[in-house]
Amino acid sequence: MNKNDLIASVASSTGLSKADAAKAIDATLSSVTASLSGGTEVRLVGFGTFSVSNRRASQGRNPRTGAVIQIPACRVPKFKAGKALKQAVN
Repeated sequence: MNKNDLIASVASSTGLSKADAAKAIDATLSSVTASLSGGTEVRLVGFGTFSVSNRRASQGRNPRTGAVIQIPACRVPKFKAGKALKQAVN
């Protein structure tokens, strides 16, 4: 499912127009992004938790040349599925 499929699904299940459903989804995604950028986790009970993890610097190899490269430290988003989502999938 891509974003357009998600918009169509939300529009049909809520009775909203596709434009309104797109605005709602865009607003939700931008709110989650802003929250994670600020270092705050987002918990959606029954669905899961979005958080930010710090990844330390490490060394890697260029697969083509075999040269050692430095991979800088960074922050990465993480998602942990909730109990209800896990049960729905299984």
